[in-house]
Amino acid sequence: MQIVKEINAIATLAYRDVTKLLRDRLRLIVSFIFPIIFIGVLGTSLQENLGSNAGFNLLTFTFTGVLAQTLFQSTASGIISLIEDRENDFSQEMFVSPISRYSIIIGKIIGESIVSMIQAIGVIAFGLILGIPLSIGLIITFIPIAFILTFLGGAFGIFILGNLSSQRFANQIFPFVIFPQIFLAGVFAPMKTLPIYLLIPSRIIPLTYAVDLLRGLYYSGKEEYELIVLHHPLINLAVIAGMFIFYLLIGTYLFVRNERNR
Repeated sequence: MQIVKEINAIATLAYRDVTKLLRDRLRLIVSFIFPIIFIGVLGTSLQENLGSNAGFNLLTFTFTGVLAQTLFQSTASGIISLIEDRENDFSQEMFVSPISRYSIIIGKIIGESIVSMIQAIGVIAFGLILGIPLSIGLIITFIPIAFILTFLGGAFGIFILGNLSSQRFANQIFPFVIFPQIFLAGVFAPMKTLPIYLLIPSRIIPLTYAVDLLRGLYYSGKEEYELIVLHHPLINLAVIAGMFIFYLLIGTYLFVRNERNR
């Protein structure tokens, strides 16, 4: 009986986040605009100006990076709504209910993961319009990898927001956490060779492994693989699994502790 309650709680929280996205047309539109700008404008300009010297197609390279970034970042930033729920006392009602706190967090992550997947569909559709080589089989294999990336992003979001006291503070600090990762993770440029002061943070941040895992899948068996992919997919999966567990456990503990201390 308790297991049924936990599953129902997870499903309800996930459904709530998806419903909020579908009702918020502005967020839905904005979520498509920025990936389109990154791929269409930046990716195309990089390919036209530097593509001949790179040894691989920079538009495709940017597409794979932005797709991974969208999945990770959208889920992580979506967790900010937990702060909003806290300020509206909605989370207090959740946390006094007879269900596991981890079920509440997992439900939130699943909901934001589905939201991110909806956004990723738009990114893939735009990639097809631009002529990015994407087969049906490759798109299908993207699905489990995409959920792995969204779960990592959700756990990272919980970890970052665990000690934040207000949504205003979260909105101010979150860009400083996310934007450096976009450039250090190799979303727009290869990170194979870096000076030590950039190499260390590049290999510490979670987005690096999210981007590299997706690229490893896309470029598998292609000539460009060695030029682009940093680590074997199994290494990326192992690092992502370790980070997910760490972020989820510590982040949930911090968030629940803050709820108890209110």
